[in-house]
Amino acid sequence: MNGGAGSDAVDRALLRVMLEAGASACGLYVLTADEPVIQLTAMSGIPARLMEPWGRVALAAPIPVAVAARRERLVWVACHQQLARDFPRTAVAVPYEFALAAAPISDGSRCLGSLLLLWPEGHAPQLSAEEREAVETGCRRLAAVLAKGPLADGDTSPAGVRVLSPPPARSVDLEEAFAAVDYAERLPGGGCALDLEGRITMVTTGAAELLGEAETRLVGSRPWELLPWLRDPVFEDRYRAAVVSRRAMSFTAYRPPNRWLTFRLFPDARGLSVWISPSDREHGPAAPMPSEDEAVPVRAGQIYHVLHLAAALTEAVEARDVVELVADQIVPAFGAQGVIMYAAEAGRLRTLGYRGYPAEAIAAFEGVALGAANSPAVHALATGQPSFFTSPEEMERDYPGLPHLTGKAARAVLPLIVSGRPVGCCILAYNRPRTFSPEERQILTSLAGLVAQALDRARLYDTKQQLAHDLQAGLLPHRLPAVPGLAVAARYLPSTRGMDIGGDFYDLIRLDEGSVAAVIGDVQGHNAAAAALMGQARTAVHAHATAGAPPGEVLARTNRLLTDLDPDLFTSCLYAHIDVRTQRACLASAGHPPPLLRRPGRPTAVVDVPPGLLLGIDPQARYSATEIALPPESVLALYTDGLVETPGVDLERSLATLAARLDTAPRLSPERLADVLLENRHAEMDRQDDVALMVLAAEAAPGGTWRAAPRALPRS
Repeated sequence: MNGGAGSDAVDRALLRVMLEAGASACGLYVLTADEPVIQLTAMSGIPARLMEPWGRVALAAPIPVAVAARRERLVWVACHQQLARDFPRTAVAVPYEFALAAAPISDGSRCLGSLLLLWPEGHAPQLSAEEREAVETGCRRLAAVLAKGPLADGDTSPAGVRVLSPPPARSVDLEEAFAAVDYAERLPGGGCALDLEGRITMVTTGAAELLGEAETRLVGSRPWELLPWLRDPVFEDRYRAAVVSRRAMSFTAYRPPNRWLTFRLFPDARGLSVWISPSDREHGPAAPMPSEDEAVPVRAGQIYHVLHLAAALTEAVEARDVVELVADQIVPAFGAQGVIMYAAEAGRLRTLGYRGYPAEAIAAFEGVALGAANSPAVHALATGQPSFFTSPEEMERDYPGLPHLTGKAARAVLPLIVSGRPVGCCILAYNRPRTFSPEERQILTSLAGLVAQALDRARLYDTKQQLAHDLQAGLLPHRLPAVPGLAVAARYLPSTRGMDIGGDFYDLIRLDEGSVAAVIGDVQGHNAAAAALMGQARTAVHAHATAGAPPGEVLARTNRLLTDLDPDLFTSCLYAHIDVRTQRACLASAGHPPPLLRRPGRPTAVVDVPPGLLLGIDPQARYSATEIALPPESVLALYTDGLVETPGVDLERSLATLAARLDTAPRLSPERLADVLLENRHAEMDRQDDVALMVLAAEAAPGGTWRAAPRALPRS
């Protein structure tokens, strides 16, 4: 791969950190410019084919390099047992013993990517001080180069990955090279050399005789692909284990008609030395070789790739996750240049996602009736049978004009079937003609079944999420009233766990020309029951407030109603009666987090409001009120606990941090201040609780009117 200007410096820095840390392999991931994805751009010491499942990794993925970049911390995995516990998806695909470190690469202000390092089996349980220093120094060097090179500007979508070779152990002249060949030829048995990709680069005469093939055919080939009797995936697996674990491996194979051979593999960072010798013992009956028309066993790499994809598909939540997983992993794994995923909805084709296709080809079939469309996708949906087209001529015969429209020469059309019911269709497309071996057809058909199940689950989840989102939107106010002398902004962020629904609520109630009630609350739970109770609580507060009850009485009456309903859920609530004319606010709380108050010339403070008992526990509970001054240019922030509660962080510390953020924010509109206060919560990958926020600002010039308009509910 050509990395462009600057790639040489990056490559030197990458090889240097691998050597200084004593690692056996390394990889460089760079953050792409237009999406939250890190992409593998350079590597050394490990086969490129083995890294195919991780060529592009979403920042949110539970994979070491993504976690390191996302959390900007070193991730250390000492052994495969720990890998299986902490990163099961990765462990399934690479079931070998090794140690791993993933480190963030940052220029101090932004993350640029991740560094991946592997060590052989038997590494100490922790990195040594010297190794850690080498990793940290190497990341700083890489950051310095990336920050001023083209890779840092988003040039991260080349057709391949730079595979770097460490320098040889020593250089030799021609005479010594001939002497080495003579030495190898004189040894009993035979030997060959493999590169890291498993291709034979040198073979002795004795090895060629034992393998039963001409040297010219052996050089450049992978033994398990050329020799039918080595096609058992166990043999390729031993090669993969040797490369990753850097351990010597051996296996015995039966070469028809009557010979058993022992293979010994000795790996290093540049490849493998293989010694082949006749076995000196009987190994029992051997399985017959597959015939020419019989499906051959799948490759070890494909087995692990399928397992990795199966694990990844179980974690796909939304339909777009499934589409991205197919595009990022299945497409490159099978050498395709394009993919389309369709769903059948109400008797019509709907495109779920695509890559590598011209827009006009997608538009030609979008929304067309299944009965009217003549396309391989419709045929697959109708019959439930996969089809494989190896050339444009073959496609043109069955579907005239389609090769010209799409620009594709070959394709695999895979129906997505769940319990005998078609849920969609996946098409892998190729720019050049190609054949599909029985092995590939088996794998692709199996993958289609996994994708179908994941897609069916994801679309059901999407439907539930949309219903939940619509319910939440219906229960929260669509528009807040305009209040002369007071500017208001409101926000709601759903939890990223479970349904996109919760019990957090807010409201702004116009009481008369000069006063308003601001309400914020939190019903326990994140489900439909919590949302229903939230609607009842909000309605009760609204009714009692407009009836003219004071703050403490509003909460007391709402509490009695909720207690009578006996919902088995508790509700916290903060009620603030604000009189714009007198510039005063009266607040009462039912177990709710205290508000923040910023007044001109004073630091932001936490308002001391008696907490009171949560609503719905004791029908006789009473609630005290606190009165505060709210002069012009004051800001009052009401929020739910999802904004300040973080596992492992002291609540008082979180409150102080939030107060400091409001205190140091410049004089902004409430809309901008709300964004400032939500800054970290917006970026969180795993928000465990809902967040509701109201920011109220007393205007400097009374009489002006700011219309409060809460934003549309954001999706998690």
